[in-house]
Amino acid sequence: MSQTLDQDDDMPAEIDFSKGVRGKFHSPDARLHMPVYLEEAVLAVLTAAAQKKGINVSELANEMLKRDIEIAQALR
Repeated sequence: MSQTLDQDDDMPAEIDFSKGVRGKFHSPDARLHMPVYLEEAVLAVLTAAAQKKGINVSELANEMLKRDIEIAQALR
């Protein structure tokens, strides 16, 4: 295997994966938690409300969303 580097590049021209193990870090039961990005003003309101209730913002947001889902399903 050649480990020569191009002068403008930090990566080797070739990388030897012959001793790699396929799926070594795969976990079939892994759960992906997608981040939710809130507008600054919305986050400020939720943060203040969560602090009043003594819970974190994620718990409050989940409570609110679950209520909205229940209402939406009831209106169907």
